[in-house]
Amino acid sequence: MENHSLPRTAAFFDLDKTVIAKSSTLTFSKSFYQGGLINRRAALRTAYTQFVFLAGGADHDQMERMRKYLSALCRGWNVQQVKDIVAETLHDLIDPIIYDEAASLIEEHHIAGRDVVIVSTSGAEVVEPIGELLGADRVVATRMVVGDDGCFTGEVEYYAYGPTKAEAIRDLAQSEEYDLAHCYAYSDSATDLPMLEAVGHPHAVNPDRTLRKEALARGWPILDFHRPVRLKQRLAVRPRPALLAAAAIGAAAATAGLVWYASRRRVATA
Repeated sequence: MENHSLPRTAAFFDLDKTVIAKSSTLTFSKSFYQGGLINRRAALRTAYTQFVFLAGGADHDQMERMRKYLSALCRGWNVQQVKDIVAETLHDLIDPIIYDEAASLIEEHHIAGRDVVIVSTSGAEVVEPIGELLGADRVVATRMVVGDDGCFTGEVEYYAYGPTKAEAIRDLAQSEEYDLAHCYAYSDSATDLPMLEAVGHPHAVNPDRTLRKEALARGWPILDFHRPVRLKQRLAVRPRPALLAAAAIGAAAATAGLVWYASRRRVATA
């Protein structure tokens, strides 16, 4: 018999202002300050950068300046200490700023049998734990060079930004046998146009002015995510598919038990 199995597909999500309401890297600035990695001046500067990022997004030049600043800032940081701080504060900082709409989309793609891939310019030490929290199957993120002493050198090994995101998606498609024509992508920024153009189903989420203009011109769906909610609250209101399946199985078993019990009573009284 011929094999008519459906092609493997994936949904690619930008992270900042697409899945979560803030910049993932800058959100940890207070924790890095409390952990002694940055001083008060740097903490205030990152807070201001976060404000600018949220107020109007960031164009290519601003992202380049942010990359250079953060690369210089993290030079000498102990990688394990960074991972420990992120692990300790992940739920307190990230859980409350996850968009409910994004979490629902991730669930829907999983139900449809698609892999979910987070593709972010932020560093892997931050993005990978967030991806695990979200239930993502894979993560593409910026990687910094780590010296023999276990500390960041300040140099960038791989920068997940602009065209390199699209390249990473194509590489994943080749290794995982994704059919990009049937894949989905979501982003808020015009800098991610190459990533959106790489798939058959691009979506603009909370788009900046340039991306909104492009999405309207190309007929791409525009989504408005505005409800950050804790994952625990979502579970209390909207059970996961696995829980629903378990409940259905339990209900079926209970029904079968009642039928069996009723039939036994009829036999006993006959």
